[in-house]
Amino acid sequence: MLWPLLATALIAPVGLADPIAAAQQQFEQLDSYRVTVRSSAPHTQPQVVRYAYRKPGFVRMEFVTPHPGALMIYNPHSNKVRVWPFGQPGFALALAPNNPLIRGPHGHRIDRSHVGMLLQAVHALQGGGETTSLGKGAIGRWPVQGWSITGAPGNTVAGVHRFQLWLTQDTLFPVKVVSFGLDGEVQETVLMDDVEIDVPLSADFFQP
Repeated sequence: MLWPLLATALIAPVGLADPIAAAQQQFEQLDSYRVTVRSSAPHTQPQVVRYAYRKPGFVRMEFVTPHPGALMIYNPHSNKVRVWPFGQPGFALALAPNNPLIRGPHGHRIDRSHVGMLLQAVHALQGGGETTSLGKGAIGRWPVQGWSITGAPGNTVAGVHRFQLWLTQDTLFPVKVVSFGLDGEVQETVLMDDVEIDVPLSADFFQP
């Protein structure tokens, strides 16, 4: 459930002793972001979602696949998710964010879907574990640095024992994440496209 900061004053150098902590600091500086999330996992249909986030926790998810037109919006003040199964205008539901009807294949919740929560999970897995470099490369138009974060023997966070995380070289923003279970098998691969940081997102955008 991922963004480069545009302001040069916020740019952090690559090669830090703890790139995950540095990426968390970068996330704390932004107010909003918008991205196209492309996720795939074994035995499930690929997902493409237009995703938007604004502090202190508003989330809007517009599904391209596998439920074209479906829309979910989370309001942190009410702690409710409004769901339009067939798009707007039309029938809408108001659900709790932990409702199984709107949780992802791996139990993902919309209120915990933003990149800050991802970085928290990766950071938690670091405790007693190992962080190693995967080297530099490119994903789309982003020059990236890859990192592998493996938990201590037998340790998992939300069922994940190892993350492979690719961060933009200049801003340490994650644009690709692969998660693995204790058995070493891939659980999910997530790619971020069309990344925009600190875009103006009005209140109406999250309260249609």
